[in-house]
Amino acid sequence: MKNIFFTIAASFLFILSASAQDISKNALGLRIGDNDGFGGEVSYQRYLNDNNRLEFDLGWRDNNNIEAFKLVGLYQWVMPIDTNFNWYVGAGGGVGSFDAGEVDGTFGLVAGDIGIEYNFDIPLLISLDFRPELGFNDDFSDDVDFDIALGLRYQF
Repeated sequence: MKNIFFTIAASFLFILSASAQDISKNALGLRIGDNDGFGGEVSYQRYLNDNNRLEFDLGWRDNNNIEAFKLVGLYQWVMPIDTNFNWYVGAGGGVGSFDAGEVDGTFGLVAGDIGIEYNFDIPLLISLDFRPELGFNDDFSDDVDFDIALGLRYQF
C-alpha cells in the first residue's frame, strides 16, 4: 500500500514539474478590488523558478474618515491550464497602518490567494483572484476580509 501511494505521489509531482510554463521575470501593474475599503493596489510579481513567484502589493485607502495603507507579500505556486492560461494559489502576510481620527495604529494580517490569469502575446497579464485576509487589530480589522480583485500587469 505504501508503494502504491508513493508511486502515485511521485507521478503527480512529475506531471506538475513536466508541464512548466513561462512566468515572466517581472510584472508590474495594478490590482483593483475591494477589501474593506482598500480599492486599489500597486502590484509587483517576481519570478523565482518555473512554477513559483513572489507577489508584493501596496494598497491604500482614503475615505470614510480613515486613511490607511497595507503592504502584502505572497508566495505563489503557478500551474498551467492551457497555453496562455494559468491558475495559482498562494499564502503570505502583511502589515499596515491606519488613522481613523481619534484612533490610529498598525495592524498585521495573514492571507491566502487563489486565482486565474491569462498571458497575452503582448507583455500584458490579466488576472482575477480571491484573497481572504485575517487581520489582527481590534481597532481596525480583527476579522476575515474577502478580497476579489482584477489585476492588470505589464510583464518585462
